[in-house]
Amino acid sequence: MNIAALLAGLFSGMAGSMGLGGGAVLIIYLSLFTDTDRITAGGINLIFFIPISLIAVIIYSLKKEIKWKTVIPFALFGLLGVVLGLWVSSFFSARLLGKIFGGILIIMGLRQTFCKSVAKEHRK
Repeated sequence: MNIAALLAGLFSGMAGSMGLGGGAVLIIYLSLFTDTDRITAGGINLIFFIPISLIAVIIYSLKKEIKWKTVIPFALFGLLGVVLGLWVSSFFSARLLGKIFGGILIIMGLRQTFCKSVAKEHRK
């Protein structure tokens, strides 16, 4: 294992525990530096985040920062989304899925950079 892999794991875990999408770091690392295909990188990312997510949930729960009545519906529909997403992704190549993922990252980055935060507007 090289230093880049260790740093990718470290930054992915840190970003993931803060809710910042650490999976992007890990998937990009796996795709660009290890020639891992997009589907496999996504699977590795999901397995990587099981312990990270569990620890983050415990900590945020102890700090009373989780609104469970809000979380449960999202979690249930998220599970449905996983099943549908796996089914839909079976119709596309890994290359196309990678391009879609990259496009979504670019759109999200541009939106974060140039658009006002909706949450900030509601807090005023």
